Amino acid sequence: MKKQVCIIGGGPAGLLLGHLLTQEGVDCVVLERRTGDYVLGRIRAGVLEQVTVDLMKRLGLDERMKAEGLPHDGFNLADGERLIRIDIKELTGKEVMVYGQTELTRDLMEASAGRGLEVIYGAEDVELHDIDGANPHVTFTKDGSPRRVNCRFIAGCDGFHGPSRQAIPASVGKDFERVYPFGWLGILADVPPCNHELIYANHERGFALASMRSNTRSRYYIDVPLTEKIEDWSDERIWDELAIRLGPEAAAHITRGPSIEKSIAPLRSYVYAPMRHGSLLLCGDSAHIVPPTGAKGLNLAASDVYYAAEALSAFFGKNDADGIAAYSDKALARVWKSERFSWSLTRLMHRFPEDGDFERAMQVAELDYIASSRAAQTSIAENYVGLPV
Repeated sequence: MKKQVCIIGGGPAGLLLGHLLTQEGVDCVVLERRTGDYVLGRIRAGVLEQVTVDLMKRLGLDERMKAEGLPHDGFNLADGERLIRIDIKELTGKEVMVYGQTELTRDLMEASAGRGLEVIYGAEDVELHDIDGANPHVTFTKDGSPRRVNCRFIAGCDGFHGPSRQAIPASVGKDFERVYPFGWLGILADVPPCNHELIYANHERGFALASMRSNTRSRYYIDVPLTEKIEDWSDERIWDELAIRLGPEAAAHITRGPSIEKSIAPLRSYVYAPMRHGSLLLCGDSAHIVPPTGAKGLNLAASDVYYAAEALSAFFGKNDADGIAAYSDKALARVWKSERFSWSLTRLMHRFPEDGDFERAMQVAELDYIASSRAAQTSIAENYVGLPV
């Protein structure tokens, strides 16, 4: 088949880009290795910045998000004894939206066929060819039969382990990485949240996060060493640990219940540069990973998609290649600022194995400063709601 753009990856980034390009009359196809049910089964974050909300609104796919999403105008930092509330609405005039990534993906998936966006699930053995030039193509197999897409551009939205970044010659790019010495043990349960806003907690026993997917479904995390095994953590043990780390005020409002899902996710900060090579543009996790502290992963992917959609639409609609040429620098400028925020918040709220009394005293001093400084709270709020695109 022949398309103007071939999008690799049918998660939220790939689907969002596909819808934006289709809306602008750009002929594209999305290739996804997994089934649609598998994509929807992924448990991911759900705090949306304004850029993500605005893109769904532009597509006219925000109806369910407006009805079911939870607008948040603040969040909390906890130090084991108190809650430090960051009033993002008062400090920035903006808010974030709590709406599960699964639900956003569902909205995009269900609208695809009716809007003429072709999505091919079960596309296996995907390979990218001739990305250096102006006539790249993608090969894959579907139900055992070889297929090929001839296109002008390829958008790699296929995640950290996908083939897109791997197709770039090793001499072209550079990896920047920090692997953290702990992971997040998460529990999902159909119980009301302990607070109507998120709580990031720094306790002597470790980090904890209280969040939610809805008013009746809660998502909690604690950090654990990477050597821990999920089978050693019963629901009861997790709830007990959460009650200690979140502090007495939050613990008094925790509702316990059986887990729907439990997992341990490793944490890393990662950036690959450049984010464009020839006719290939990288978006989302294929180019960068952030620790989930601060909820930047999906939102960074959305800002990449925003830049990529603008550049590709200008190329095909106006024969303007300036956006393509500037894509990597523009996307990376925002990526690095978000990486900085996620890294700094992770460093503030976690106990690292190499830390001693001095590092702990610095965390206490920083939290005290944040609690008493409007300027410090404004800086955090500006980054949390999302920097301008």
